Amino acid sequence: MVLLSEADKREIGQHFVFGFHGHEISEDAKTLIRDYHVGNIILMKRNVQSVKQVHGLVRSLQQFAKDCGHTRPFMIGIDQENGLVSAFSSTSRYTAGTQFPGAMALAATGSTEIAKACSTASAREMKLAGINWAYSPVADVNSNHRNPVIGVRSFGDDPLDVAKYAVAVSKGLTDAGIAPSAKHFPGHGDTHVDSHLALPVINKTETQLFETDLVPFRALVEAEVATIMTGHMALPLVTKDDDRQTPSSCSRMITTDLLRYQMGFEGVIVTDCLEMDAVAAKHTSQKGAVLCLLAGADIQKGALEETHKAVEDGNLLLQKLKESGKRIEGLKNKFAGTWDTVLTDLDETTLAELVVKNKNLSISSYAASTALIRGPLPDLGKLPGPVLVLTPQMESLNKAVDDAAGELRSSSDQVKNTAGPHYLAFAASVSARRSGSQHFAYSRLSPDDDASSELSSTLRNQEMHPAGIIFVTRNADRSTWQLEYLRKLKRHIPNRTAVIILASCAPYDLIAALDIEYPCLVSFEYTPAALEAASAVIFGENVANGRVPVNIEDAGP
Repeated sequence: MVLLSEADKREIGQHFVFGFHGHEISEDAKTLIRDYHVGNIILMKRNVQSVKQVHGLVRSLQQFAKDCGHTRPFMIGIDQENGLVSAFSSTSRYTAGTQFPGAMALAATGSTEIAKACSTASAREMKLAGINWAYSPVADVNSNHRNPVIGVRSFGDDPLDVAKYAVAVSKGLTDAGIAPSAKHFPGHGDTHVDSHLALPVINKTETQLFETDLVPFRALVEAEVATIMTGHMALPLVTKDDDRQTPSSCSRMITTDLLRYQMGFEGVIVTDCLEMDAVAAKHTSQKGAVLCLLAGADIQKGALEETHKAVEDGNLLLQKLKESGKRIEGLKNKFAGTWDTVLTDLDETTLAELVVKNKNLSISSYAASTALIRGPLPDLGKLPGPVLVLTPQMESLNKAVDDAAGELRSSSDQVKNTAGPHYLAFAASVSARRSGSQHFAYSRLSPDDDASSELSSTLRNQEMHPAGIIFVTRNADRSTWQLEYLRKLKRHIPNRTAVIILASCAPYDLIAALDIEYPCLVSFEYTPAALEAASAVIFGENVANGRVPVNIEDAGP
């Protein structure tokens, strides 16, 4: 049995990333840093109130680490993909970083230059706040339109296109001093199971992976991406495990043999969260942590005491961790810097200049992303009368991502984070352009039975003469009740009233609705910035020049 020294425990601590609750450093966080020598921290949306507050929080974390004898500053990570997964971006509740388009919206612009510029701009804001590691870009090829967890977080369904945009984002982050982390290796795009809630099983051979899912990751390895995040999906035809239940993050064949040896990746490998049910359903997060380290991961989010025991029992070789630790040391030297660099004051002058510049970049980028699925659009700006905005009642399509209460939750129904953007912002943008406009939230009930039954009476009101209806959908290919509602609503709509469908998330909404012939616009995400850009197109202020970066013709129901 190996007796761990204090130095050994400090080495082990470098291989973990932990999060905590609160806007200030918590006692739990202090315990992990002081007693368990945790060397890396992840900030969540729950930790963010403003750039200044995040800077103060990060500075206090770094100062406490230094006071506790840590030899190098922390890597401070955050889920900042932009778009719908933007832990650092401003919301209706607080003002933090600038909201930039997510992956599919960026690909819709047709410009890798825009993608890189947005990535660099976002990274500069994060760097000022003290963040040095972004879990981005998403390099998954969204080849399954039913995918509940990737979707618009992907740059599209063409492996070569995904590769060039993922590399552009990775370079943008790196140029601004933020370590990127391409995810979710070896690819989470070809599944309709969410790994937050269950283990996806992807029956692809290694050859098939190299033809599709691994194309972006190979390009990122060649571009020397700093870190890669492994995902929790089973690939039994590659791993050859008998029970078909080994997540890639826990598989040495995936992490070491495939990523390290075959693809030649020399950077740091980090796992996705080990509290996700794809791992936790079979292993505790503690045992999952050891399995991931045995598989060859350098850093992962899990428990330390089980790792201490595994090293003491000889099941996990400390020498292997030390070899891995050299990669972590190199990552910190490049991106975390020195104590002097992480303990500086916030440069509020530079931040103020960035905020103005980045706002303009965000507006122009979203304007370039809005795309037409079916046209032509009527120009509501030239039609007299009020406009009715119909948005779907919020529902939980995936509790790990969102729910009807507008909160992010775990599978055990515990609140993880607070969701930000919603449709009230879109209704406000329409009202700002057309006085007298009204906003209705429609539900699974028919228009006649809806709780907002005033909608049908409003449409029958001959004195109102609505100029148009903007019918907003969100993933209606899965929530098909939205399209059923529209079919029933049609009989109430006057012939002279223009109707526009706005697909506010994925562009697949009408793949099973060939009978619905209304023109359709897609915003690729329901952030206020994306919906504001769509509103500008609807009212004829801009043109929908974006392209749809996935094949919706052959997607099928």
